[in-house]
This record gives sequence, C-alpha cells and structure tokens, in this order.
Amino acid sequence: MQSSAQRVAVYVDGLNLYYGLKAAGWQRYYWLDLRRLAENLLRPGQTLTAVQYFTARFAPSSADPMQHIRQDTYLQALATLPDLSIHYGYHQPKATTCSQCGAILETYEEKMTDVNIAVALLNDAQDNLFDKAYLISADADLAGPIAVVRHRYSHKPVVVAFPPKRASKHLRQVATAAFTIGRRVISSSQFPDIITNPDGYAIAKPPRWR
Repeated sequence: MQSSAQRVAVYVDGLNLYYGLKAAGWQRYYWLDLRRLAENLLRPGQTLTAVQYFTARFAPSSADPMQHIRQDTYLQALATLPDLSIHYGYHQPKATTCSQCGAILETYEEKMTDVNIAVALLNDAQDNLFDKAYLISADADLAGPIAVVRHRYSHKPVVVAFPPKRASKHLRQVATAAFTIGRRVISSSQFPDIITNPDGYAIAKPPRWR
C-alpha cells in the first residue's frame, strides 16, 4: 500500500521577506506568487495544504507616497490565490532621534506579526493540519514557538527558510533544518504582469518598485 503524501503548511513573515528582498536589491521580485514560491520549496512526496501570509499595512508616507498603494495592489493579487490566507498586524508610531542632527523623527514599528505566526503554527500543529511546516522568516522571536512544536509534536518537522540577506542563529538552532531562499527560486515564483480576479477585475503589477 502506497503511503499518502506528506502535508506541508507554509507560514510567511511578509515584511521580513519584503525587507530581505530589498536588502538584496531584488525589488524586481516583489511581485511574488507565494503559492508558487511554497510549491517550489516542496520535495517529492509532499503536497501543499495551505499558505498563511502575515503582514501589516503601511500607512501613507510622504517619503514614499505610493508605498501603501503598491502594497494594496500586491495584497489584491495574493487574494486571488487558492488556499492562501492573510493575517494582519499593525504599525505603531515610534519616535526616534537622528544621531546626526538630533531631530525627532517619527517611524513605525511592526506589531503582532510574530504573535500571529506563533499562534497559527501552534494551533495548526495541535489540530494536526500539517505533517511538516516551512517558516519563511528570520525573526529570532519565533524560536520559542518552533521549539514548542518540535518538543510537543516531535514527529512534525519545522524547517526555516531564510529570506535573502536574512538569517538567525537562534532559529537555526531550534529548527529541524534551515536554509536561505536563493535567487533562482524567487525569480521563478513571480506572478504574471496582469492577474484577473474572480470578478473579472485586472490587477496589474506596479510599474515601479522601491
């Protein structure tokens, strides 16, 4: 009797991936089909059951007035993918002092994403929704929930896929395995330039990324 395929769930730390691509200078690859990316990480004998994407919406900014619009377009594109869910945290204003001039600058700090990922990973393990999990992130705060899953559900591997230019020794220590997602996988996991949603609305790739 042939054994069934190993069920794989993929958890994506959206802004960690975004800033990794930005640090690598790979803005051309922001138009990323996350389901295709997840499928490109699978090995023979595995089947993708779900992709969960965790992010926070950007607020309008004078530094980049189109950033939140580009993000919204990308979120619309992701919403066309089957078996993909989006979970939102938020950006909290944070005052910082410029080390050069002493001016007070308002920046934003992402909140709740690591908590949302931890809750989803632990709940899905408890509910037996996967046999193996891939976590796309380099956020060291996720070492705790990974360690819990590996301890309580030792038969369920948790593999960390680091975004470009991102890594964490803490995640590497607790995960079943860890590796960095390469350019070939990223470049082969792109949406087409124009996507049509179920309502027939065309979603076009933004003409310029930053």
